[in-house]
Amino acid sequence: MNHHTYYSASREHAYHKLFLWSMIWVLSLHQAFAQKKENTEKKEVISAAQMLEAESFFTEGMKYCMIEEYEKSIIPFEKALDLVPNNSGILYALSQAYHKLDQDERAIASLQKALAFAPENSVYAETLAELYANNKKYDESFKVYQQLIANNPQNSTYYLEQAALLMMANRYEEAIKSFDKAEKIMGINDEIIHQKQMVLLKNGKVDEAIKEGEKLIASDPDELEYLIDQAELLINNRRNEQAIPYVEKILKLNPSNAQAHVMLAQLYQEKGDLDQSNKELELAFSDPQLDATTKVRILMSYVTSMKDERSKATAFTLVKKLTLSNPSDPKGHAIYGDLLFQKGEIAEARNEYVKAARLDKSVHEVWGRIIQLDFDLNQIDSAIVHSEEAIEVFPNQAVFWYLNGSAYYRKRNHAKTAEALQEARRLAADGSDLLQHICAQLGDAYNSLGIHAKSDEAYDAALKVNPDNDHVLNNYSYFLSLRKERLSYAAEMANRLVQKHPNNGTYLDTYAWVLYEMKDYTNAKIYLEKAVANNINQSGTIVEHLGDVLFQLGDTQKAVEQWLKAKSIGGTSPLLEKKITEKKLIE
Repeated sequence: MNHHTYYSASREHAYHKLFLWSMIWVLSLHQAFAQKKENTEKKEVISAAQMLEAESFFTEGMKYCMIEEYEKSIIPFEKALDLVPNNSGILYALSQAYHKLDQDERAIASLQKALAFAPENSVYAETLAELYANNKKYDESFKVYQQLIANNPQNSTYYLEQAALLMMANRYEEAIKSFDKAEKIMGINDEIIHQKQMVLLKNGKVDEAIKEGEKLIASDPDELEYLIDQAELLINNRRNEQAIPYVEKILKLNPSNAQAHVMLAQLYQEKGDLDQSNKELELAFSDPQLDATTKVRILMSYVTSMKDERSKATAFTLVKKLTLSNPSDPKGHAIYGDLLFQKGEIAEARNEYVKAARLDKSVHEVWGRIIQLDFDLNQIDSAIVHSEEAIEVFPNQAVFWYLNGSAYYRKRNHAKTAEALQEARRLAADGSDLLQHICAQLGDAYNSLGIHAKSDEAYDAALKVNPDNDHVLNNYSYFLSLRKERLSYAAEMANRLVQKHPNNGTYLDTYAWVLYEMKDYTNAKIYLEKAVANNINQSGTIVEHLGDVLFQLGDTQKAVEQWLKAKSIGGTSPLLEKKITEKKLIE
C-alpha cells in the first residue's frame, strides 16, 4: 500500500503536475545566470550564451515530456545539464522523465543530486521521500522526512507521512509517536485517531484504542459517527457491556438510527434473546437511511445462521422490507429467491431470480438457477429464452450452451439442439464432467436426426470421459441394436449396465433386446422376464418385447397374452395391434 493513500490530500503529487516543472525550471535557470560553477581546478561564470543554449535544450526536453515521449526527453535534458551541471531544476526534470520510464534508480540518483544543490527545496525532498517509499526503501524515506521535519517542524503532513512509513515497516510504537506529534499541531482529528486505533488494535492494545475513541467523542459529544465507531469497536472486541451506553446515547439522539439497532440486535443475539434481536433487525430495516449494501450483508449473515422456523419467518420479513425499500437492488431479489427456493415455492423463487438478473446480468450463478428452475417447472420455452439471454452475457460459458441445447431437445428441435451442444462441446474443458453430459445428449440429438456416424462419435467421446455413463451405455447399445449394427459392442455395453444395475427394468430390457437382435432368444427371454418383474415405470414396450421373444421361441399363445398386456399399459409400437390381430410377429 502506498503511504500516500492516507494523507496525500494535503498536497498534489509532483509527478502529476507538469506545469510545476516549468516553474522550477524558470526559477532554477534564472538563478543560474548569477550562479558560479565550481570544481577542483577552476572557477568560471556560466555565460549568458550557455544559459540560453541550456534553456533551449531544456525546453525541447519539456516538449517531449508534455507529449509523454519521455525517452526522447532524456538527451536534451542531459545536454542542458552538461552546460549547467549544478542546476537542480534540470536534475529534477530529468528525474521525472526517468520515473516515467520506470527507471526509478536513475530517478532517485538525479533527485539526490538536485537536493544536494538545493537542500532547502521541500518539493525535491518530498518527491525523493516518495520515490524511496515506492521502492520499499523505507529507512531512506524516513531519513528524508526527518530532515523535512527539522526544516519545517510545524508541518503536520510530514509527521503523518512518516507515521505511514513506520507502519509499513512494522515500527508501530514510533508510528504512534509521529501521529501524536501531528495531533499536537492539528488538534483532535478523526482520521489520525482512527489510524492510531488501527495500530493499537493490531498490537492488542484494546484499552488504549478505546481511550482514543473516548478522546474523539469528548471533542464532539453529539457526533453520531464517533459514538457508532466507538460502540462497534467495543462490540468487535467483546466489550458488550461497555458498548451499551454508547448505543443508548445514539438512540437517544436518533431513535431510528439503523446502525444502533443492528448493534443491539447483535448484542441480544449473543445473549440468546432471539425475539428481541429480530425486533431490532426489523427496526433497522425500516430505516431508509440504511443502505442496501449493509442490509444485504446483514441478511446474508442472518440467512446462513437460521436454525428454526422463527428465524426463517424473520428472514422473510427482512428481505421483503429490503425488496420494497430497495427494489432496484439485485442482491435483495437473489436472497429472496434463495429463501423462496428453500421454502419450496419454486415458481416464485424463479421470478425473484429473474428480477435479480434483469437488474444485474453479470451474476453467473443467478442465471444458472433461473434456467434450472425453468426445467423444474417444465417451462421449456422460458428455459430457451433465459439460456439465450445468459449466452449473450456469457458467450464462452459451456454450461449455458448445454442448457440451451437441453431445452431445445425437450422441444424435439434436434437441429437446434445439435447446434447448441456443438458450441458447448467446443467450450467445455477436456475431461470435465460437463463434457460427458454434453456428448451424451449430442449423441441423442444426432440419432434423432438420423446422423448415426456423428451420434456414435459423440457417444464414444462421452464414454472416453466416463466409461460408466449409464445414459450413454443404455442409449448407445439400444440404438445400435435397432440398427442391427456392431451388436457385439452393443451387447458388451448393455451387459456392463445390467451388471451395475441388476434390478433396473429399462436396462434389462435394453440388454435383452440386443440379445434378441443377436438371435439369442433364450437369454433374451431370461432378461426380459427380469425386466417385466422390475417394470416400475409400467413400460408397455418391455412387455411387448417379451411377447416378441416368446413368439420367436414358438410360444404363440403366451406371446399374444403379453401383447394384450402391453396394449393395456400403452406406449407400445405402432405394429402391436396387427400382431394381436394376426397372432404373429410383424417387424
